[in-house]
Amino acid sequence: MTLRYLEQESPERLFTLTAGRVGTAERDLDTATLIVSVCDPAPGTPSEHARILRLCRVPTPVGEVAAELGLPVSVVTALLGDLLAAGRVAARRPAPAGRFRPPPRETLEQVLYALQRL
Repeated sequence: MTLRYLEQESPERLFTLTAGRVGTAERDLDTATLIVSVCDPAPGTPSEHARILRLCRVPTPVGEVAAELGLPVSVVTALLGDLLAAGRVAARRPAPAGRFRPPPRETLEQVLYALQRL
């Protein structure tokens, strides 16, 4: 959806979608957190929840879910909180930055030397 569509979105509708909540009570979700559906939408599932379940059949970042739905991230995280609490989606956070180990200095020097020779 375009920014113009978001600007036309009714604040009352967004408030109704989330029952006035922002984010999730269960866990913090950032835009890089991957969401994957664990079931298909059941009859009677609210339309936004059903759209999320269909969209997340493959792991999808929260930011992409928000963009596809044309809704603010805060609204999407509230909806995802509902689905997480119901066990209808699973969330996987990206690995923390501290787990990354850079390559040894010698390797980086060899790569730099090879690039300079090009």
